[in-house]
Amino acid sequence: MKFSVLVAMLAEDLEEDAIASAKAAGAGGVTILNGRGLGAERKKTFFGLTYEGSQTVMIFVLERKLSLRVMKQLVKDLDLKNHTRGVVFTLPLEHIAGIDHLQIEQFEELIKDDI
Repeated sequence: MKFSVLVAMLAEDLEEDAIASAKAAGAGGVTILNGRGLGAERKKTFFGLTYEGSQTVMIFVLERKLSLRVMKQLVKDLDLKNHTRGVVFTLPLEHIAGIDHLQIEQFEELIKDDI
């Protein structure tokens, strides 16, 4: 079984919707980090203070086919094609350790229909 890392860097207010969307598409657990980013455009200032919106960085370890399904669901549900409020991408995993065998069995069940 091949695995991928799905990374979603989203506006913080999209976090709960992203979790619900990913779970509906078959994702199990997720690691969530807080972040902030610098874009190409100048940020708004208020009395000399620069406002930078908070971001959520979500990291999923998923079976490769499932990662594509989850990514497509996130793009659709969060309308990422029309709004630049986040970016989602996958990276292949070459080596992995520590995944619970129950999680692997769940991955197998979810992708049986695709095989």
